Amino acid sequence: MLEVKNLSYSYGEHEVLKDISFVVNKGELCAIFGPNGAGKSTLFKCIIGFLKPNRGEIHVNGQDITKMPIEKIAKLIAYVPQEHKPPFPYLVKEVVLMGRTPHLNGIFGPKKEDVDKAIKAMEAIGVINLADKPYTDLSGGQRQLVLLARALAQETEVMVLDEPTSALDFRNQLKIWNILKKLAKSGMSIIVSVHDPNLMMWFCDKVIVLHKKRILAYGNPQETLTEEVLKSLYGDICEIKNIDKFKIVVPKL
Repeated sequence: MLEVKNLSYSYGEHEVLKDISFVVNKGELCAIFGPNGAGKSTLFKCIIGFLKPNRGEIHVNGQDITKMPIEKIAKLIAYVPQEHKPPFPYLVKEVVLMGRTPHLNGIFGPKKEDVDKAIKAMEAIGVINLADKPYTDLSGGQRQLVLLARALAQETEVMVLDEPTSALDFRNQLKIWNILKKLAKSGMSIIVSVHDPNLMMWFCDKVIVLHKKRILAYGNPQETLTEEVLKSLYGDICEIKNIDKFKIVVPKL
């Protein structure tokens, strides 16, 4: 379980996040939603230990990670960046094996157990057929799946993903969202930044709407993402339609 309590962060005198509090339980897929500049990336950097909040606490299963070194945080939280450009043409199996780094012992390299867990992660995500290919030769969708496998090999209870489908075609977007839903159902706590309100409403259990440093709305996406909330974020440019049991966001033409 991931719990953020009264978190605030400033870049110098510029406050970016103020009094942010929320919980992502085990088995939940939670979206962070909001316009550019709302503080989503800063929040993620605080959660994964890249930044230390000015105030507040971040707990994983009751442990306050703001007081931990980043090496220990990496055993609790896996991070999937929006994009990743490796300096060398590593093979896919080598990239996934890097997910075992927090568990390695000092100067010793990966053991057979680590290799086996990397293979298991590639099989679970469906990229085992790419194992011996250079990561740099893959398409954007394939790279994102490999990064998911790397995060899964890390064996954490929390996974954080920064806009994992923003540069992908619709087929690969759905593939990754279905994988995330499956991982959440296995018991992980997953938090992901999203720009597409419809994908969020279809797949996520919770949404945290960030606006002007604070949480504007928080809860079930189908109930929380109202036209009033969307208007506060983006102006009067879209509306919500009901189709069967689902809501969809459409532009005003």
